[in-house]
Amino acid sequence: MSSVSRRSSRALSYTVVMVMVCLSALLLASVLIYLHLDAVNVEEERQVFPQGGCEAQHFKISTMTQCVRWLPCSRINSEVRRLKLIGQGAVKKIYLAEWRAHKVAVSTLSSLDYLEDFLHGLSMLQALPGPQVVQLVGFCVENHTLVTEHHPHGSLLNLEHVLSQKPFQHHNTWHTRLRLATEYVSVLHRLHSSPAGTRVMCDSNSLEKTLSQFLLTTDFRLVVNDLDALPEVNPSRGLLVKCGHRELTGDFVAPEQLWPFRNTGTPFSDDLMPGYDEKTDIWKIPDVTRSLMGQVPGGDLVHFHLFQVHEECKKKEPKLRPSALDVLKVYKSVYRAIVRDTSGSRDML
Repeated sequence: MSSVSRRSSRALSYTVVMVMVCLSALLLASVLIYLHLDAVNVEEERQVFPQGGCEAQHFKISTMTQCVRWLPCSRINSEVRRLKLIGQGAVKKIYLAEWRAHKVAVSTLSSLDYLEDFLHGLSMLQALPGPQVVQLVGFCVENHTLVTEHHPHGSLLNLEHVLSQKPFQHHNTWHTRLRLATEYVSVLHRLHSSPAGTRVMCDSNSLEKTLSQFLLTTDFRLVVNDLDALPEVNPSRGLLVKCGHRELTGDFVAPEQLWPFRNTGTPFSDDLMPGYDEKTDIWKIPDVTRSLMGQVPGGDLVHFHLFQVHEECKKKEPKLRPSALDVLKVYKSVYRAIVRDTSGSRDML
């Protein structure tokens, strides 16, 4: 072989090697980009839908580093110090209290007339632990007391007030508000598919009452707090619910919750009132989300993307409404889509 041929062969081999190196580098870069984007998506999932918690019958609040078993009567009586009354309803009185330098909420029964509701709420806290439910710290059935984690921002009724305060104004974005709405739908999905059966939020006969059932955490998530009225529904067993024994009115409640004979002049009768299922919760989703979104830049875009699923939530026929899981999937998809679109718009500027 001539020297020219050998040089040509070496040059060709060098070129092939360089091409292979470049292709390998390009492939490696693609893999790294994919892994980075995947990690970003996972982190986004964690931020929007936080997970974690303790094993059964344990809790961890505030700056605690380890989980502790629920406090029994003896420890509640000796270690929990009440500070002041911060709320009162028909079922419970709620006190701000302190346990080992941690702020907690102590709920006591207001009247023995509501003992069944109180015990039901306690049983739901025990049966439905998780990041979407306020943490149970301890309970004492003997003196009708339960202790939960305290959230200083209070209920979602305080959302606008909290977000208007200077230290928290940077949270007043469509991201935060849509995340809260998504977590609300996630709670409904949890209740509708819980290990304790399909549960319906019956303390939701008005927007204000519904918002009062949820607490706003210091990291601007929400947890469901009041579980005193979560009856079980199971149509296959003929088990339907009625939220209260009085006639319900207004546009907020689902059509099937209204007295069906109101146009005939027939007086309301609890015995004649038909039962209904968990799809009443689905009807209320658009109104709750509209309230949570408020008036922020980007909010109109969110409402536009959610228009179709909200139309389906408002179907008069309950069976035609989507499940909470179906709605939750749409909410998650919309959040990601708007984040992606707005990020792309910034990149083009």
